[in-house]
Amino acid sequence: MTATPGDPRAARTRGKLRRALLDECAERPLADVTIATLVRRAGVGRATFYVHYADLEALAVDACADVVRDAVDALHAWRGTPDPASPPPALLDFLAALAPHAGLYRALLRPGGGGPLGRVLHEDLRARSFHERSLAGAPEPELIASAVAATFAGVLADWLHGLVEGDSDRIAHQIWRLLINLHRTPLG
Repeated sequence: MTATPGDPRAARTRGKLRRALLDECAERPLADVTIATLVRRAGVGRATFYVHYADLEALAVDACADVVRDAVDALHAWRGTPDPASPPPALLDFLAALAPHAGLYRALLRPGGGGPLGRVLHEDLRARSFHERSLAGAPEPELIASAVAATFAGVLADWLHGLVEGDSDRIAHQIWRLLINLHRTPLG
């Protein structure tokens, strides 16, 4: 049995499960969260959980999907000629807002940008960067889109894991300069 994609009841149930997971992960690491605890907190049955998600990791990635969308949007929240000294306010806000669920993000985004959330972030960011570079007629859209996605996912993950030091403001400025330089690198 599977949930119907457009069914509002299914959307409400997934929402309850996502909220329950985020609430649990605010109290304990993802590795300590059980499906039994989640379904009890969400007020749904265990079988209902499996109608919507294959396992706990699938729910966790789904619960963090908004973070991926926010990251992609934050990196593309500028118009005109980007100023390397001024990252978009959306990027500053995005990085500052990660703290409440940083433990969950660390569990899903491994150092270097791997892990299940890293894969989703890389795919979405690469697709958006490729699309925008292609529309602009910029050279080598495939190469630069891959480099942008890998750079952002890798630095973000390493920062969340404490491998790159700095507060969210400093990291936003550094990431922004890196990405601007990638876009400006002559490839001839």
